[in-house]
Amino acid sequence: MSMIFNTEWGYLEAITRGFKNGMLKHSDYLNLTQCESLEDVMISIQGTDYGLIFGGDFSQPSVEVIEKTLRERLLQQYYYIRSHSTEPLTTFLEYIRYPFMIDNVALLIAGLNNHRSIKRLLKMCHPLGFFDQLAAIEVATNSAELFDAILIDTPIAQFVPPDLPWEHINRIDVEIVRASLYRVYLENFYDYCSKLGGNTANVMKNLLSLEADRRAITIAVNAIDSDISPKQRLKMFPSCGYLPKMALANMSTLNDSDKIRDVCNMFEGYGKMFDNFERDADGMITLEDRFLMVEAKKNVQTFLQQFHFGVFYSFFKLKQLECRNIVWISECISQRQTDKINAYIPIPFD
Repeated sequence: MSMIFNTEWGYLEAITRGFKNGMLKHSDYLNLTQCESLEDVMISIQGTDYGLIFGGDFSQPSVEVIEKTLRERLLQQYYYIRSHSTEPLTTFLEYIRYPFMIDNVALLIAGLNNHRSIKRLLKMCHPLGFFDQLAAIEVATNSAELFDAILIDTPIAQFVPPDLPWEHINRIDVEIVRASLYRVYLENFYDYCSKLGGNTANVMKNLLSLEADRRAITIAVNAIDSDISPKQRLKMFPSCGYLPKMALANMSTLNDSDKIRDVCNMFEGYGKMFDNFERDADGMITLEDRFLMVEAKKNVQTFLQQFHFGVFYSFFKLKQLECRNIVWISECISQRQTDKINAYIPIPFD
């Protein structure tokens, strides 16, 4: 595939590298953390490559406005690349969208279980996770109807495990539903990238294996002292990571984070993720955050190679993390919790 890469996808790779070069640098984050109001944040953002994304109207600055505008920019960049793509990149780009669809479905199910308005829930969904059937589900009155409406003949129907009892979906923890969908998604994406071969397979298998292990370990830790049985936990663990099946089976039975850490150290050296380290701000940096730091580093390294689709995946993962960082800083300023403002996830471009 590398022989025809530039002919078919060289332009889009160059565009994506350009988008990546316009992301916030360390100095930009320093400027944001010095802001005293959300209006200052919006002005500071417009001084970067984002440009005048807020239209110059700061009359009602809010975290919601900032987050919505950042999401819209991400959507614009995604669809620019998507609209100019050809197969197999088009399908690859669809795989990038699927996690957003899964998160939207989980949000809707959780909201309906708590008797929230479906119209209000739809406004909270991530725009990258919209699909045609989402607009037609306002008739759903409970999570079972919603699950039936969304997961039959929709883009993510392919990720529904056959043994998931969807007819009793209102009695299943929504996080179990989300994790079950994610597991099949990751395994399918891993297989798809493997079939593409070449540099794309090498780069993506490395990234997806880390993602699979991250999900398995965090699920194991979050399930400690819960009612989730070892069998259920194991069904939520993606099997395409570096951790062997023996390690996954062992972790599914453990209710002690130190023992989970020992298993991680024994097989893949992930035990260090459990350690406190120098930059930790009063224990605010979680296990999930530590994995995000490693993931950010790997995604930056993706751009050191050429002739592969990994640049598209890594760009959108980094852009998603950048949005998360800006929203975190904005929330800290809005709530006057500036002592926590530096607990964002650094992206090691510099």
